[in-house]
Amino acid sequence: MRSKRYSESTINTCSEAFKSFLIFYREKPVTEIINEDVIIFNNDYTLKKKLSASFQNQTVNALKLFFMIVRGTKIEVNKIQRPKRAKLLPKVLSKEEIKLILDAHSNIKHKMMLSLIYSCGLRCGELLALQPIHFHSKRNIVVLKNAKGQKDRIVPLSFKILYMLREYYSLYKSKTYFFEGQVSVIHYDSLSLQQVLEQSLYKAQLTKPATLNWLRNNYAIH
Repeated sequence: MRSKRYSESTINTCSEAFKSFLIFYREKPVTEIINEDVIIFNNDYTLKKKLSASFQNQTVNALKLFFMIVRGTKIEVNKIQRPKRAKLLPKVLSKEEIKLILDAHSNIKHKMMLSLIYSCGLRCGELLALQPIHFHSKRNIVVLKNAKGQKDRIVPLSFKILYMLREYYSLYKSKTYFFEGQVSVIHYDSLSLQQVLEQSLYKAQLTKPATLNWLRNNYAIH
C-alpha cells in the first residue's frame, strides 16, 4: 500500500479491518478463505456487533486488495452485501458561531490555523502539511501539494487571510512547515489542533460537538 502511495491513515484503517477478519477466522488457513467467509463475517461479526457501515466497507475493500495483490485471487465483491452510503446533511454552524470560535483565541497561531481551515475549506492534513513555499501572496493563492487522492489543488486566499498570514509569519518565521510543532522540522500535531478547537468552543460557550471538518463544511455552505 505504501508502494501505491496510500496515506498512512488509509493503511491503518485497512490493516485494522483486515486484522479483525483474520482474528475471526484465526483457526482457518488464509489459503482456504472463500467468498462465503466474507459474507459470514459481515453477518456474524459486523452486523451482530452493530459496527458501522464504513467499517463494513473498509473490511471488504481491505480483503479485495489483499486477495488480489497478495494471493493473486479475487473476492467477488458484487456478491457481497454492501451498505448504502448514508446521505447525511453537513453539520452547520452559523456565521455568528464561527466568528465566536475564531475570536476565542488570543494566540495568533491557534486563531490562524482555525481561520485558514474555515476560509479555505482545508482538511486538517492539508493545513498541517503546508509549507511557506506553498503560499503565493502576489497571486492570492495557496497550493496544496499531495492533497486527498495524491492530487495538487489551488485555493484562493482572501485579503483578510493574507494580512493575518503575513502577521503570523513575521512572528514565527516558519521554516520547514508553516505551522510547526515544538520541533521546527515537525508539523503541528493533529490531536493538539482538535484540542485548540475544543478550547475555542469552551471559551465561546458553544455546546455543539463541532469538529475541524465542520469548519471545512461551513466554508462551502457560507
